[in-house]
Amino acid sequence: MKIGVIAIQGAVSEHVDALKRALAERGVDAEVVAIKHKGIVPECSGIVIPGGESTTLCRLLAREGIAEEIKDAAARGVPILGTCAGLIVLAKEGDQQVEKTGQELLGIMDTRVNRNAFGRQRDSFEAELKVDILDSPFTGVFIRAPGIVSCGPGVRVLSRLDDMIIAAEQGNVLALAFHPELTDDLRIHQYFLDKILNC
Repeated sequence: MKIGVIAIQGAVSEHVDALKRALAERGVDAEVVAIKHKGIVPECSGIVIPGGESTTLCRLLAREGIAEEIKDAAARGVPILGTCAGLIVLAKEGDQQVEKTGQELLGIMDTRVNRNAFGRQRDSFEAELKVDILDSPFTGVFIRAPGIVSCGPGVRVLSRLDDMIIAAEQGNVLALAFHPELTDDLRIHQYFLDKILNC
């Protein structure tokens, strides 16, 4: 089994490390690979789209031919996790900032996003979150975080903060406004791993 982390821009190594630790806890033999070019996504049983700068990320995904591969993987039911910028990239619609920069969103998740819902880099913060898939609070790390403004009927809202949706799930796709890879709490990566193992 192979799990891929999109590695063309953003917080890659932390996700790779968290996935490796989650796999080790389970005793599951799998390879975690960094995806920098076309041709690797189709071999993967799960895909992570990490944080970073979403405009750049969208542009590079399209240029490298990875965007279409991710769309195809999603259509085949491959589990996908998007964090921070990854949440934006997965969305069907964006706010005025997204439209102004001409971002080519993947449109995989029936969501509309606000790209800077919680302010700029200097407004970064941590918060204790109630997340429906977890049995106790999770410490969310928010760095220039986006939020989901609205979602379609097929989307399950998992968590909110200040009336903004910050975690949601639609079938095989999981999107988070925060960074689970920047904590020692592996429960969200374990949940994602469960989705992969149960495919």
